[in-house]
Amino acid sequence: MAVNRANEDYLLPCGRDVEQVWQRLDEIDGHERDCSYCQATRESLTVLRSLTQELTEDTEGPSLDLTGRIMAAVRADVRRHDLLPLPTPEPGAVRVSAHAVAAVLRFAADGVHGVRARHCRVSTTDSDDLAMTVEMSVAVSYRGFARHALDDVRARVAAAAEARIGVRLERLDLILDDLYDA
Repeated sequence: MAVNRANEDYLLPCGRDVEQVWQRLDEIDGHERDCSYCQATRESLTVLRSLTQELTEDTEGPSLDLTGRIMAAVRADVRRHDLLPLPTPEPGAVRVSAHAVAAVLRFAADGVHGVRARHCRVSTTDSDDLAMTVEMSVAVSYRGFARHALDDVRARVAAAAEARIGVRLERLDLILDDLYDA
């Protein structure tokens, strides 16, 4: 049982909705021709469409490689414009994409047996010392899920935030989104 969040928007930095780009994939208007955000989104959606078409035409069942390529295409397009500040001893600002930070944190959570990270939303707090708040949905194996697995997820995500990103994890909200058989 997956939970869909209907209140999330999918607006590009230019203001165009990703759904609009998807519906007009075979047509292109002047804005989409000139907008780098729409162009990047169109490229990702075109790859996604071709891979899913390949999947539907495959009568022998999908290969693991194809499924992985589809998921990589889906994850690659997620909000490259959301940038988070990072602490630095040097003058100037360092910013990293929220998508890259979320990927590091999802990878840390995926390392826990019986847990698969799903959606991850990252934001920085307004406190004096830079800290992060994270909302992460996970799916758990109903056969391989251990009693302390979510505690392990919390520990791994906090360690990855500190060691890999250099930011203290202030809050981690875990949402149990789904069960899977493994």
